[in-house]
Order: sequence, then C-alpha cells, then structure tokens
Amino acid sequence: MWDVSYCYGWFWKAGDRKSINSELWHACAGPLVSLPPIGSLVVYFPQGHSEQVAASMQKETDFIPSYPNLPSKLICVLHNVTLHADPETDEVYAQMTLQPVNKVVKDGKNLYSTSAQYDKEALLASDMGLKHSRQPAEFFCKTLTASDTSTHGGFSVPRRAAEKIFPPLDFSMQPPAQELVARDLHENAWTFRHIYRGQPKRHLLTTGWSVFVSTKRLFAGDSVLFIRDTKSQLLLGLRRANRQQPALSSSVISSDSMHIGILAAAAHAAANFSPFTIFYNPRASPSEFVVPLAKYYKAMYTQVSLGMRFRMMFETEESGVRRYMGTVTGISDLDPVRWKNSQWRNLQVGWDESTAGERPRRVSIWEIEPVVSPFFICPPPFFRPRFPKQPGMPDDDSDVESAFKRAMPWLGDDFGMRGTPSSIFPGLSLVQWMNMQQSNQFPAAQSGFFPSTVSSNPLHNNLSIDDPSKLLNFQAP
Repeated sequence: MWDVSYCYGWFWKAGDRKSINSELWHACAGPLVSLPPIGSLVVYFPQGHSEQVAASMQKETDFIPSYPNLPSKLICVLHNVTLHADPETDEVYAQMTLQPVNKVVKDGKNLYSTSAQYDKEALLASDMGLKHSRQPAEFFCKTLTASDTSTHGGFSVPRRAAEKIFPPLDFSMQPPAQELVARDLHENAWTFRHIYRGQPKRHLLTTGWSVFVSTKRLFAGDSVLFIRDTKSQLLLGLRRANRQQPALSSSVISSDSMHIGILAAAAHAAANFSPFTIFYNPRASPSEFVVPLAKYYKAMYTQVSLGMRFRMMFETEESGVRRYMGTVTGISDLDPVRWKNSQWRNLQVGWDESTAGERPRRVSIWEIEPVVSPFFICPPPFFRPRFPKQPGMPDDDSDVESAFKRAMPWLGDDFGMRGTPSSIFPGLSLVQWMNMQQSNQFPAAQSGFFPSTVSSNPLHNNLSIDDPSKLLNFQAP
C-alpha cells in the first residue's frame, strides 16, 4: 500500500526510505537549524505550518483558507523524526510524528494521566536538545559562480577549505593532483580530479565536475558543501538558491486542498489527542513552526514592551551566522481574523541597518534575544557603592559620560547620557535606560510554569487549556 504524503511540490512514498547522514543533512539545512530530540515536548504552530505550504506553493498567506476551532498552538510529544532529501532537487526536509498532550488519556476502560510521564523529564530533554549542536565540525560551503557552473570549467576551491577538508596533495608531483570520491545525500558516489595549478596557483576540481553540475542541474547562486564526517568520509550536499519554481499542477492537488488537509489533520489530533505527521523544510520555511518547549518556556519570561532592544541570528553567505540588532515597534496579531491572539510572529520590529529590507518585519518572541543591559565599565548608578572617591574614578554623570566616550570612541560626539537621547537606546538617555533596567531587576515573586507578570502582557494572552503550567504542573525554582 502506498502511503502518499505531499511534500513541497512532489510526492513521497513511505516505502522508499534510505538512511540519511545526519551531519550532511544538518549542513545542508543550515547553521541555525536544530531539530528537537525524540521524546521531548514541543510547541506546534499550525499557522506557521500553513505559511510553509504557502511558500512552497507560491501563494500569498492572505489566501490561506481558515479552519475553525483549531488552537493557534498545540503542545505535543515528539515521537519520531526521520531525515529525508528530495531525490530530484536534494532539498532536505524532516518528517515528524507529533501527539498532543492531555492531562487524561482514555485507553480502553482505563483513564490515566500523562502529566507525570511527560513533565520534567520531557522538558529536560527539550532543554538538552537546545544545547547540542548537530552541525559538522569540518565543512565548507561555497556559492557557485558562473565559472563554477560552466560546462568547460572546473570548481575553484578556496585554499583553506581544500587544505582542511580534502586529503593532502603530494607536492612532489608536477602538477600536484589526486582523485577524490564524495558521496551525496542519496549515497551516490561522485569522482573528481583535484589538481593544484594555474597562475596564480589554486585548487580546482576538474574531471567529473561538469557531469555533477549537469546531473544536479546547478546554476550560479546555488551552493555546494563538502564535509568531513566523524568517520572521515568525504560528503557533499547542495543548497538551492531561492528562485521561482514551477507550481504544482492544480490537476494533481490544489493549494486550498493542501492547506485544509494540514489544518484538518492538526484539528483532528487536537480533538482526539492522536498522533499526526508533519513535514518540515528548513530552507523553505520562513520560521520554524515546531519549537522546543524549553525554548518557548524561556521566551515566555521575557516581558516585551514597545522600544525593547533585541538581537536575532541570521544565516549569512558561505553558511556563516551573524546577529542583527533591532527594536520592537508593535505587538499585534499577524492574522486577527483566523488566528486571534496567536503568538506566531506577533512582534513588529525595525532593524538598525540599511539591510532591513532583507530582514523580516515580524518575528516571534522565541526567535529573538532581548538586550537586557549594556556592558558596563563602572557600576550602574542604582547599585553604586558609596565609597570615598578614588583617584581616576568617575563619581557623577558627566564623568561617567566621559569614561564611556574614552572607552568607546566609535560612539561619536553626539553620544549623550543626560537629556540627549542615545543613538543606541532610542528615546532614552543612557542613564535613564540604565535606571529603568535596574528598577525591573527584582520582579514580583513568580510561581507556576510561567511568571505571574505575563498575564498583563498582550503577548501572553490566550494560553487556555494548552498552557504548559496547567499541562505539566511544573514549578519554577
């Protein structure tokens, strides 16, 4: 029997399963992708899942059909994760089996609670999963140029990458050359001639490279990765550039049918606490929609307010990462009609740099890292000990300002601490901002799974029956 599931424009048959190298899969997925561990608790956002389908079907989210009575989030146990790669495009994706968690589950005539089974142990598994990096230690990623994809050319390998990943060349030979064998995600072996030649001399993959490019249908802008795994095997993978792909024929399946199918499966699982299967494509999804509960739990302690400063990690070229600074400019539902009070991307943000057009205008609270306080070169005013003045130590705001300017000359002459708004902390002088932060250092006593203060914040409304505090009976230390 065929178990056919839609997956990003093609169909997958359940019987055709091959083992995927986990290190290569994660390298192709990207440096910011980390799947939750099996057995852990996660938060599933059907709104985000629907956005992924809309992106793969090239359809605006405004046209996504609604599904009544489906919660905006489901707390689930992650029963299984399998890694896959599209046989046509080599795009990686994961298949996950989730089951909503309920206090009481009916098993024949017996009623028993799952809260004891999936409370602190599952939460700990979720938290441990956040600390474990699955990215390979030795790999390099290069965006292909027009020369790299030419049928008569070769692949120019950066010198450091070749010396780190490839076996060493014998430089007593003229020219130094060797044969390399690398395996892709589907365990297909590809043979290349690695040679060191040219003026100036450089590392090249020649014989076998053009066959690889034509077979994989690579174009300039796509990326190729070579990794050396824990068994010292040479592996290679691909990342396709974001380019317009032909949409799936409406005669096969319609976009509305796909969305309704996904939402119906989630609604049925929520009503019956039954397992359901989803597919996650890390390169196509705007954001991860299966979030480790520990990550979500920690984010709920953040008291979001307008003007709050934050950092957010983004992937850069050649598989690097970089933090960008931004400011929260609003808190509102992304889709107030179909997903009222949803926490999915309900923060409106502005970015500091001119590249803001490439950054999302909306994010979720668990995606950002609040900037709690600046780094201090002297004690903050609120906690400053009243010791006698020491030579060379500032004791008033003007001296503090001078000390900041000496330590951080890049801030410029317009940096002010009194009266003049800071360019780093818009709308507040630095002293005002520091004093405001100190006044919030000791909030009221907290109890339960979430802090008591979050109830007044519009970000934390509508926790309803899937509130982890009620579900897990977990007490904060």
